[in-house]
Amino acid sequence: MNQISSDQIRQNVRNRYKEAALQPVENSSVCFPSSSCCGSSADYTDISSKLGYSSEEMNSVPAGANLGLGCGNPQTIAGLKPGEVILDLGSGGGFDCFLASRQVGETGRVIGVDMTPEMVSRARMNAVNGGFANADFRLGEIEHLPVPDQTVDVIISNCVINLSPAKQLVFDEAFRVLRSGGRLAISDIVMTAELPAEIKNDLGAMYSGCISGASSVEDIRAMLTKSGFTEVVVEPKDESRAFIKNWVPGADVENYIQAAVIKGIKPE
Repeated sequence: MNQISSDQIRQNVRNRYKEAALQPVENSSVCFPSSSCCGSSADYTDISSKLGYSSEEMNSVPAGANLGLGCGNPQTIAGLKPGEVILDLGSGGGFDCFLASRQVGETGRVIGVDMTPEMVSRARMNAVNGGFANADFRLGEIEHLPVPDQTVDVIISNCVINLSPAKQLVFDEAFRVLRSGGRLAISDIVMTAELPAEIKNDLGAMYSGCISGASSVEDIRAMLTKSGFTEVVVEPKDESRAFIKNWVPGADVENYIQAAVIKGIKPE
């Protein structure tokens, strides 16, 4: 993919998530006018419940933090511990960061990185409103993380890496910022069957909707291994087809992509 195409993809994604970030807090369930990886214009609590979040988790974050985005719940696989430093790739309104903040406690720290200025502003506002002093939100691209080498214990992410046109660079950067023994624990979309050409070549709505940018299980495993990760797991979740089919009604995208648990370890 050439630089022009990559920049166009990033701008398309940035514009789409800007729309979500600018929704008034009282209307935060209306993420986009059409279905996508954010779910749909349905009630965000229903969307997040289907993704694996509990009512207690949803009620514990500031209003406007949960935008119904994602394809899973990385909290359930990350095994976060008090005192750890957590990095969220594509942190949006801060939902997963605030949940992680509660788990790592006052001695821990959570860093959220997002390339959409409006999302970063919203997350910072939510952090102030919720009193999350250990959450830090930074503007940046996940291919070029604004984070020093070997300073993070765990990296989480929720349905974001599929949006990158340079996934190998994302995993290389993740490896760089993790400490030895650090963990990668993300939820994302993977391709389970070859996408039809009309979907695969759509770099607009289908890409920013977490569909046409999906990589195969084999490719993700190979990229993680190339970056240096060990104990790599890429585990598609067949049950995710139930909510994915609503992303583009009638397009049968659930026959080609699934949500997956993706994990890896940076060796000691």
